[in-house]
Parts: sequence; C-alpha cells; structure tokens
Amino acid sequence: MELTSSLYETEIMHHRLTPKEHKFSYRFFSFYINLDEIDELTSRITLLSHNKFNIYSFFDKDHMEVGDKTIKEKILNYLAEQGIDLTNGRIMLLTYLRTFGYVFNPVSFYYCFDENDSPVCVVPEIGNTFGEIKAFFINQNHLVGNKFKDCQDKYYYISPFTRLNDQLDFKLTIPSEYLDVRINTSRDGENILLTSMMGPKKELNNVQLFWMTLKFPFVTLKVIVLIHWHALLLWFKKIVFKNKEEHMDLQRDVLRKNIHLKPQ
Repeated sequence: MELTSSLYETEIMHHRLTPKEHKFSYRFFSFYINLDEIDELTSRITLLSHNKFNIYSFFDKDHMEVGDKTIKEKILNYLAEQGIDLTNGRIMLLTYLRTFGYVFNPVSFYYCFDENDSPVCVVPEIGNTFGEIKAFFINQNHLVGNKFKDCQDKYYYISPFTRLNDQLDFKLTIPSEYLDVRINTSRDGENILLTSMMGPKKELNNVQLFWMTLKFPFVTLKVIVLIHWHALLLWFKKIVFKNKEEHMDLQRDVLRKNIHLKPQ
C-alpha cells in the first residue's frame, strides 16, 4: 500500500512591519498526514506512535475540542457544523507532532478533499501559549486555482502585540511538491505582520525521519522557546503589550478555552 502522508522541510518567516520592524526566520520540518493512514504509519515508522509516547507521537487530544473522539471524528463533526459532509473524503493534516512528549502547534491545517479528490475546504487550527485552540473555516468559494484565499476577523488572542479584532489574511496553497502557506495580520486594510511557511516535500519513511530528527532536534520545544524569545525582544523594543485578560468579549468561538481565565 502506497501512503500519501509526507514531510515538509520548511522555512518559517515572521516579519513585523509596525509599530517597529522586527524580522526573523528559522528552519523546521512538519508532518503532512492523511488521517486515514495514522495506524498504518505508526506500524511502519519506528519513531512514530499514536496516542502513546515515542520520539514523535500523534495524540488525538492535541487537536480540536477536548474529548475522547479520534481526530478524524472531531474534524468531521466540525465540518458537519459548517454544512459539509466529508464522510467519504480525505483529510490531510499539516502539523507538528509531540516530540519527546512535548507539543506546541502555533497553527495546523486540515486540507479537506471529497471522494473525487477535489479540494473542498481548509481549516486552519491556531493555538496560543495559553493552551487554547481556535479553528477558522475557509470553503471552496475562496479557492483560486490551487490556493485558498480569505480574510477573517481574528477575535482571538494569538499574540500580545496585536489587537484581538485585527484581521487574518490567509493565502494557503494546497500542498504538493512544494509548500507555500502565508497568514498575514492586517488592520484597516494595512499589513502589520507577515508570516509564511515554505519548503520542499520529503518522503515520510524511517530513514528520512531519522535524518530530520538529527537535523532539527526537539522541534516543538524549539518552537515555544523561539516564541518567548522574540516576544522578549519585542518587549525590549517597547511595543505595547496586551494582557490576555483584556477584552475577553473579543475572544470568540474558541474551541478550547483556558479555564483559568474568566470573562470580565
């Protein structure tokens, strides 16, 4: 059986334009997993397990709402709430996996295809450092060629250096031999933050995953360290810092909320 799951070796870029410029980039790798292949993958890939500890672990509880359902069940339920029946379709998840038991996903992407393998929608699932998750739905009405394009109000606390009612401008190319996904943050029609994730496709097998582990060790731990390091640099630049407790009324439709924070 030939599998459709793969890896992408990517360069992540953040470029803040205002109120003070701040730019950085770093290299990582991401998994691009067919949700129907999880068990087959874990039987073939020594370093990968499902719902148990390994160097890389795919845990269903790390995605969407809290509960005992599988990740496939959870995303199908979410799609059904959006009016889409994808029971016979294919769902590909671009994400980081738990690495040595630790996970942090700034953003994952569910690329959804129907039974004819035509793209139906994409669901960016954005996480923040408070353990919260919010999903954004982009349907095929926003598909231009091989790229989903849409702009939506954020209404979510992602960064302490942006407003909750800023807009997210999605430009998400359907992954192929090269990955190209971009999410810009804008305010009143002007970009304030540019982000991108781009890079070539790699085969997902034992040899390639072992090599990626040597090349990019402790991926998810590095992600969270870099986030806090650059937040510190922005604080040193005296960019206004917004507390999580501010404007709780503008934090809407969060699938997984921080239970320790209460609305004002």
